Amino acid sequence: MRAITIPEPGGPDVLSWSEVPDPEPGPGEVLVDVRATAVNRADLLQRQGHYPPPPGAPAYPGLECSGVVSATGPKVTDWRVGDQVCALLAGGGYAERVAVPAGQLLPVPAGVDLVDAAALPEVACTVWSNVVGVGRLVAGETLLVHGGGSGIGTFAIQLGKALGATVLATARSVKHDRLRDLGADHLIDYREQDFVEEVRKVTDGRGADVVLDIMGASYLGRNVAALAPDGRLVVIGMQGGRKGELDLGALLAKRGTVAATALRSRPLEQKAAIVKGVRDQVWPLIEAGRIRPIIDRRLPISEAPAAHHLVESNDHLGKVLLTLP
Repeated sequence: MRAITIPEPGGPDVLSWSEVPDPEPGPGEVLVDVRATAVNRADLLQRQGHYPPPPGAPAYPGLECSGVVSATGPKVTDWRVGDQVCALLAGGGYAERVAVPAGQLLPVPAGVDLVDAAALPEVACTVWSNVVGVGRLVAGETLLVHGGGSGIGTFAIQLGKALGATVLATARSVKHDRLRDLGADHLIDYREQDFVEEVRKVTDGRGADVVLDIMGASYLGRNVAALAPDGRLVVIGMQGGRKGELDLGALLAKRGTVAATALRSRPLEQKAAIVKGVRDQVWPLIEAGRIRPIIDRRLPISEAPAAHHLVESNDHLGKVLLTLP
């Protein structure tokens, strides 16, 4: 089969569509013929040599895919050859075929195209496990989403609204109208506005109950300042650096919580539990039309370098998909 390989760390142009060995499904695994995959920030970091796949994962990028089951390994009982699925992956989505633990498969939601379903598994599992699981967001609370125009951001906005929260999001002003259409109640241009001041203004000084953060160090102090009493800051990215200064006095005064999580490195049983929660609680919202995959564009997988350039530019809104014949 063919897959996108990374012969050496570097820019998008190092990505190569190459012949590689075919995967075989092991016990408890399913082989999926890939129809589409999505570009995530982790793929860019892996290409640059900063985020190697976990032990045992394929060497190729790709944290999610959609496709058709073509074979099942021993001990698989819930899936059959021919099933249309999408999957959460530890890697390997940029390929014609990928072996997936059965617990990380999801059916394609009713009403969603098979290709478009590739935009769902990673964002749905990341957002649900962090906003609901870690952040404990409930109806009537306020959610602040950083990077509202990203795949994570566009999904988090919709999930927050579906849960009955007031949703605030940071994004460049050119994206505000689209994000408002997704349900964002207030948009903040992070280049022109102080998001702490804006959050306080919109919430009458109270702050956000849950902050979903992709920036890390550069936003740490301001995120704590933007928290409401008993607020929860959940850090899922480090685009603004790894090391920041935390004012524990400010956090104590708010009885606040800071949590940091990653999805890719979790044990299989934790991923399976998250996937099951998403299937039970999020898939019905998608099938009811309350959440939909937001796709900026679809490119053939041979154009993976162009897709990486686009995501690095931050000019996209939602997910960029790579499609296979």
